[in-house]
Amino acid sequence: MNFQQLRIIRETVRQNFNLTEASAALYTSQSGVSKHIKDLEDELGVQLFVRKGKRLLGLTEPGQSLLSIVERMLVDAENIKRLADDFNKVDEGTLTIATTHTQARYVLPPIVNQFKKLFPKVHLILQQASPVEIAEMLLQGEADIGIATESLTTEENLASIPYYQWQHSIITPQEHPLAKLDKIDLDALSEYPLITYHGGFTGRSKIDKAFEDAQIDADIVMSALDADVIKTYVELGMGVGIVNDVAYDAERDYRLKQIKTDIFGVNTTWIAVRKGHLLRGYGYEFISLCSPDADIKALKKIAYPDE
Repeated sequence: MNFQQLRIIRETVRQNFNLTEASAALYTSQSGVSKHIKDLEDELGVQLFVRKGKRLLGLTEPGQSLLSIVERMLVDAENIKRLADDFNKVDEGTLTIATTHTQARYVLPPIVNQFKKLFPKVHLILQQASPVEIAEMLLQGEADIGIATESLTTEENLASIPYYQWQHSIITPQEHPLAKLDKIDLDALSEYPLITYHGGFTGRSKIDKAFEDAQIDADIVMSALDADVIKTYVELGMGVGIVNDVAYDAERDYRLKQIKTDIFGVNTTWIAVRKGHLLRGYGYEFISLCSPDADIKALKKIAYPDE
């Protein structure tokens, strides 16, 4: 048994049992993948995959039991390397942050600026994705830290801490009728076409729930993945925008008016790591820069209890 065989088992499952895709992901030949699987089955004396001819259709019961062990072994192998790197190169390496457009564009720039001054030799990768994709990237080991409002607290294999709380703002053209009101409620807002986030992004569920609870039909004519797109179409007069309150820049968005409101409640953006994934020291420093009050020791204990 060797680590290449274990990687092949994991990657074959990840690629939906397509050996061509698995071999491409591992930069090896399909015949080599097949041979490694057969050798491991012969060594263990059990069949790991359900087959139809040469095709793999799924995992057998022993294969399913083995997969969870394989995942743990490969995570631990990565952690051993990270542990050695921590002692050998404490301020060098790569840190991958998976986050949404709103966080990357409006929240993280000062954090990234501070981090790069502290760790100039660390290659920082900022991956923008949906909350569901961010959770999956963490679980698959494709990202070290995830930052989003949704999805990160519902996965049992992720450890998360609160980053910051925020509310939605209403965005209109400067001369819009809503901009002249002292206070805006859901009834007043429902009289206009609305442009806001796509489902599953940046507190959209809170917006839908507010209208549903008030039994008011909202005319959401357009949804987008990020605030910049929403503001662009608001500026064109296509509707009233509802965005994260941090996504308004008075200098850049001078043609628009921000109307702060609490009608959609309070949202929490979370920072998450995968349980069992040992972060380099500078990874925890990045989290501390984001949230100075964060209990890093508690996060480590949750994410890696044996550390």
